[in-house]
Amino acid sequence: MKETTLILCLITGTFLAIGQGIPKQKIESNKNLTNQLDSIYIEDQKYREMMGDVEAKHGMESKEMKDLWNTINKKDAINLVRVTKILDTYGWLGADVVGERGNSALFLVIQHSNQTTQEKYLPMMRDAVKNGKAQGSQLALLEDRVALAQGKKQIYGSQIHRDMQTGKYFVAPIEDEANVNKRRASVGLEPLEEYVQHWNIDYKLPAK
Repeated sequence: MKETTLILCLITGTFLAIGQGIPKQKIESNKNLTNQLDSIYIEDQKYREMMGDVEAKHGMESKEMKDLWNTINKKDAINLVRVTKILDTYGWLGADVVGERGNSALFLVIQHSNQTTQEKYLPMMRDAVKNGKAQGSQLALLEDRVALAQGKKQIYGSQIHRDMQTGKYFVAPIEDEANVNKRRASVGLEPLEEYVQHWNIDYKLPAK
């Protein structure tokens, strides 16, 4: 079996407000939460944005690339402690109380966490979507990542794998693939044919 690795998936759209279980005035007065989550967002994205340049300059299996991944993993571990504490204390805070970047930081950190953590907070996100307080596009990415980790096929085609021998990207297995674009549209995601162009994947939807 060829070795593969998950890569960061693109997230598009505006993040909606997600706030649960706390008096609004208390959250609004806590500027520290917004500042914390802003810094977490910046840190989460900063090192991942360096990956393309580091690989192009030094190679996929280079020491520089491995060092960068070590840095990312260390930062992710620290950020996960901070974010889970916020979630367990306040619930899933929305853009109306922590700003769009702060709201995005909650999702990104959970999306980049281990399977156990993803499974723990997935129900919270599902409830937020049902109540109109979270975007279905965010939930779709987390649903796909959890499904694959559990040995199932993904539902929305958001997860892209990479063949570590050839360096080429490919779409991880999809359940009912012929109808994937209907499901993607239902949560505000672009057609899969357009999405995979970010990884130079030549994809054709299978016939029904």
